[in-house]
Amino acid sequence: MENLFKIYKVDNKEALYIQSQINEPHNHQFEELIIGIKGKIEHFIDFKTESYSAPFICFVSRGKIHRVLPMLENGECDFWVIRFKSEFIPETTFNLYGYYHDAANINLKKDRCFDRINQICQIINDEMKQDKPELAVVRELLNTLFAMIESERKKVNPDHLNLYKNQDITFKNFLNILEDNFKRPEGVNYYAEKLFMSARNLNSITQSILQQSVSEIIETRKLTEAKNLLLKTNKTISEIGFELGYTDKAYFTSVFKKKSGITPSDFRIEMNKLIS
Repeated sequence: MENLFKIYKVDNKEALYIQSQINEPHNHQFEELIIGIKGKIEHFIDFKTESYSAPFICFVSRGKIHRVLPMLENGECDFWVIRFKSEFIPETTFNLYGYYHDAANINLKKDRCFDRINQICQIINDEMKQDKPELAVVRELLNTLFAMIESERKKVNPDHLNLYKNQDITFKNFLNILEDNFKRPEGVNYYAEKLFMSARNLNSITQSILQQSVSEIIETRKLTEAKNLLLKTNKTISEIGFELGYTDKAYFTSVFKKKSGITPSDFRIEMNKLIS
């Protein structure tokens, strides 16, 4: 996906077309949110297959292996599909990995709140159909959408956090510690010690959940924040790098380009063009 953001509908015709195609498990380099208004979905994710009737929410984080099969129920299928790159809402995206890594699918109640979720999707869709859509507006609406979904998720399954397996609890705790310390020049051993475990075991957990090592996740969090600062502040590249624990501007630029395919300066220019 070349664009930062995309929204579209899966209707009866599209659902039948997808059913007729070869549909192998796959992953992608963007985040995906599926909101089921009508119909049913068969979703293979986290190495298991589950079926959900609308209304439902599915969130698929970047890199996760999954397969979606939309199906008609009572002769109808109506899904919103939202795809976006993590840098579009960097301050929100990283938290989503913790919320949904072991609970990608959520059934919701057909009530006023779900109707509002549908309405926000429609507003976003209307904005994206404009000749020059205001991506800054879309970004705020997407943040609002996730806030509403998270509120509903807690209502539907308030005890979810208590049901986590041991490795899921460890992963959540790691993300919480990381959020407080990612700007510091700390490595795997620091986080492992905080969690009273070996670096090897912590790496094993992060690999099984996000298919990334602890070092990769730390670096991803740093660069997610770097993108956020590049978009929202006027700080220099050196200042941003130093704030995130990179004492050498050239090294920070090299790491950023290796992960993002673009230098920090060029990223700032391109994003400002897209969003302004």
